[in-house]
Amino acid sequence: MTSEKHLAPSTIRSYQGSLRLFSEFLIDGRYGWSVACEDAFGTHPVAICHEWNTIAHLNDYEGRPEARPFTREEIQRFLDYADDQVDRAVRAKRRGALAAYRDATLFKVIYGWGLRRTETSKLDVVDFGRNAKAPQFGRYGTLNVRYGKAKKGQPPRRRNVLSVMGWAVDAVVDYVENVRPRFGCEEHPALWETERGGRVKPAEINARFVAYRDALRLPKALTVHSARHSYVTHLTEDGVDRRFLQQQVGHENDSSTAIYTHVSDDFMNTMLHKALAPLRDPPRRPLKCAGREKEAAEKLSS
Repeated sequence: MTSEKHLAPSTIRSYQGSLRLFSEFLIDGRYGWSVACEDAFGTHPVAICHEWNTIAHLNDYEGRPEARPFTREEIQRFLDYADDQVDRAVRAKRRGALAAYRDATLFKVIYGWGLRRTETSKLDVVDFGRNAKAPQFGRYGTLNVRYGKAKKGQPPRRRNVLSVMGWAVDAVVDYVENVRPRFGCEEHPALWETERGGRVKPAEINARFVAYRDALRLPKALTVHSARHSYVTHLTEDGVDRRFLQQQVGHENDSSTAIYTHVSDDFMNTMLHKALAPLRDPPRRPLKCAGREKEAAEKLSS
């Protein structure tokens, strides 16, 4: 699984855990399986998962080292290219203009709200709501993500993501009011409908993304998930509070959000200058001379 299929360490550890639990169940004397196996096969089960043949969890981040977020220039190029595909389809009067418009808006939502691919595909129109603290966004001030990433054996985790990018809200408003009704399935709850009346699937999102990325000759290390990393990185560079971002992307621990943060060199240098400023320019306190201190000062001056 490691050398041939190149599976992620977390995936392999999951398989290891299942095997370990099953073998421990078999060899536990309370269940009687050892005696049953001796009677049936003339041998008994043994544990097969040990420290020397399993992968240990040693690092917080086990993703691919080549994975990274979009730069601001790259994400702008990608979103502009997605918009250009709509214009080309409309000018050519060919089929697919609605789907191209839908996907262009979809990618803006992934970046504009920091969503995962599956979370995005399962959005409904009613998942948007108002935020009294941001009336300028109307009924699109907050997004209720109902199908967040679940823990093992648990239902999807829900969270509310507050809208922070006005241009992304404008794109959704335009799509919902002017484009989505043209699919002819207004009774369908899905935000992203297909021309056949279904819901866009994560694999379809990935296929469109790969087509656009390769057409722009962007690095193959960039994936749909890179846009989510970019959301955290770019807002961090803009000075948004880390705790707020942690809630936005649905992380329980700040360490998970830290993994998503890939700030640029410019940002790091700006933070460096801020950190060095007190050391470079120490505050000057006036010399207070009173009593003996005044006498000492006079002796020094003479």
